[in-house]
Amino acid sequence: MAILGRASEKDNGLLDGGRAVTEPRLKTEIWFQAQLRLCDIKGHSMMVLRRGDRDAGAVMLKVLGRDGALALYAQTRRMDGARAWRRVPLAEPAGEAEAEFYLAREIKRDPDLWVIEIEDRDGSYELDAPLV
Repeated sequence: MAILGRASEKDNGLLDGGRAVTEPRLKTEIWFQAQLRLCDIKGHSMMVLRRGDRDAGAVMLKVLGRDGALALYAQTRRMDGARAWRRVPLAEPAGEAEAEFYLAREIKRDPDLWVIEIEDRDGSYELDAPLV
């Protein structure tokens, strides 16, 4: 029962027997195969620039848009454990050299990192989780 209008932890799904509830984690290799298929269906070119750990590697997306626009997205988790993406802050307009420098630094930090490049020339690519 909620007290003073606040939901209890049990009521809002944060705890299950004293443990935080998170969504099941999909293996990175399976996620990648699904994204490859979706990109193929929508006509987007997708390349693996770096293959990380098959089971639990983090993912960085390098999205090439119209007029040479470039955006980097890092896979992350929300406070409730759900998957999400965050846009990597790069100088506008982001250049290839700046993106490569950032990616090289992240790969040093996380050798299991996947780096995937998607060509989105028509602006129709959609991230598969919310942007936070």
